[in-house]
Amino acid sequence: MDLDTFLGGGHLIYSITIPLSTVIILTNLLILVGIVSNRKLHNTPNYFFVSLLVADLCTGTALPFMPWMGVKRRLDFTTCLLVHIFPNFVFLSFLSNLVMVHYERYLCIVNPLHYCHWWANRCFPLALLAVWVPPLLYALLPAFGWNNWGVVVPGNRSVLEHNDTAEHRNGSLEAKDCSYRIVFPKDFIYLEVYGLLLPAILSMVFMTVRVLLIARAQLRDICRLHRSVGCVSALDAEHRLNLRYVRCIATVSLTFLVCWVPYIVYLHLSVALLRSGTLPTGNGTHIILSCTSIGSTAIVPIVLGLGNRQYTEPARKLLSKLCDRTRAPPPVDPHNEEEEQPGPVIAGAQRIAVPCLL
Repeated sequence: MDLDTFLGGGHLIYSITIPLSTVIILTNLLILVGIVSNRKLHNTPNYFFVSLLVADLCTGTALPFMPWMGVKRRLDFTTCLLVHIFPNFVFLSFLSNLVMVHYERYLCIVNPLHYCHWWANRCFPLALLAVWVPPLLYALLPAFGWNNWGVVVPGNRSVLEHNDTAEHRNGSLEAKDCSYRIVFPKDFIYLEVYGLLLPAILSMVFMTVRVLLIARAQLRDICRLHRSVGCVSALDAEHRLNLRYVRCIATVSLTFLVCWVPYIVYLHLSVALLRSGTLPTGNGTHIILSCTSIGSTAIVPIVLGLGNRQYTEPARKLLSKLCDRTRAPPPVDPHNEEEEQPGPVIAGAQRIAVPCLL
């Protein structure tokens, strides 16, 4: 099998996305079970996180189909809209939920007094609609007529003959070359990239940096307080706090580099290819970058969920039970067993003495 057949058949896409999708789905289900099974976690902040996990679960499910949006396929108008609108809506809703979770935690830390009177705490269903309905409405704009199905797009030879526009609109079920450039106009893509995606990522970066700066200021105040009261273990406590803060910064930086930098590079590469008028059909580099970048963004809720021990407590308990059952019993020395074999009277005394010692 040559390279073109390998790429055209989707083997490269599925070999990358299926393992990522499986890990994302199973991990999200694990964290969801941990939140649902613990009644102490049934509050507004965790409800927002559950909504994020559901969106991430949908993203993991749609992940094998997202790289196909950049590949030409022979589809009719309805199917072409469906295979492009649904993955776009899933990812936009995922990003909207992620911004809401970041904003909820940012507001709780920056302004805790105002957080108690936040409107989302009093009306959570309205806040839930606010993170799901706008992405759906924006993703449905191509279905309402904002698309290139009736326009000749450079690089798509068999898209249209524009000799009869009315006949083309009536014959929308005819199969044609379908790609993201047919469904999404340039203005739609520019608005989504530079008006929705990048501002959302930058806002999360801003909130994360602001929280880290506040934590650093509080850390300095705590260390100054320890020194003022003359605490004996002030140096050890300060060292532990600084070490924990450095770990937090390292985790945040690593998460941003691994999860968001590839996706930002992928966005700019896609926009550059769109401006040049070239369609990366069968381009192995573009396929690998699209699969890994979209999959890496879906790991962010997993990192947030696994970082909370309350979410993973049921899984840790189940894992410890399985380890205890599979652990082999300690070997028994037959010589010691024969020497310590008690008689009837001594055995009865031992059975009485053990509860008394416990």
